[in-house]
Amino acid sequence: MRELRVISNNLKPRQPKPEWLKIRLGDPTNQNQVLKLIEGLNLHTVCQEARCPNIFECWSDRTATFMLGGDICTRHCGFCAVGKGSPTALDPAEPRHVAEAVAQLNLAHTVITSVNRDDLPDGGAAHWAETIRQVRELNPECKIEVLIPDFNGDEQALNTVLDAAPDVLNHNTETIARLYRRVRPDADCQQSRTRLRRAAARRD
Repeated sequence: MRELRVISNNLKPRQPKPEWLKIRLGDPTNQNQVLKLIEGLNLHTVCQEARCPNIFECWSDRTATFMLGGDICTRHCGFCAVGKGSPTALDPAEPRHVAEAVAQLNLAHTVITSVNRDDLPDGGAAHWAETIRQVRELNPECKIEVLIPDFNGDEQALNTVLDAAPDVLNHNTETIARLYRRVRPDADCQQSRTRLRRAAARRD
C-alpha cells in the first residue's frame, strides 16, 4: 500500500488589490451615450479596439481616443490587441465624423491615433491631415493631440501631418531597440527615433 503524504505549501492569504488597481465602472449613462455616438458616426476608438482597461473611466467622463483608418492594422506587434490583416478602404467621411464627435462631446483637448496603413502610398498621412483640419474647423478652441505611426520613415508623410499644425505630436517607440524584432517585427527603432527628431526639428 502506498503511503499518502500531505505537503503544506504555507500559502499566505490573498491580499486585496490596491485601490489604484481596481477598475471603476463609472456612469453607465455617459458610457452608453459615447458608445451610441461612436457607432452612429461609424468611428473606431483605441479604447475599444485595444481593449483598454480604462474605457469605463474615460467614457464616464465623455471622452475617447479616436482611431483613424479603420479597425484593422497592417502591422503585427505582439503586445497590441487591435485586429491585424488587410484593411478596407479609408472612409472619406471619417475626418468630418471625428470632428462632429469632438463637438458633441464638447472636448477641450482631443487625442487621435490610428492603425498602421502600410497598404497606402502615404501611410494615411493625407487622411490624418484632413482629420486635423476638420476637427479644427468645427472646434477652433479644442487642442488637437495626435499619436502618429512611423509612415515607414516617409519624411513627406510626416510633413503632411505637421503642415496641418496639430498642437501636440506623439509617436511611440514602444520598447528598446534590442527587443524590436521580437515585439515589433514590422517596425524599426531607429526609424522611430528619426521620426521624432525630424518632428522636433520642424517644431523648432
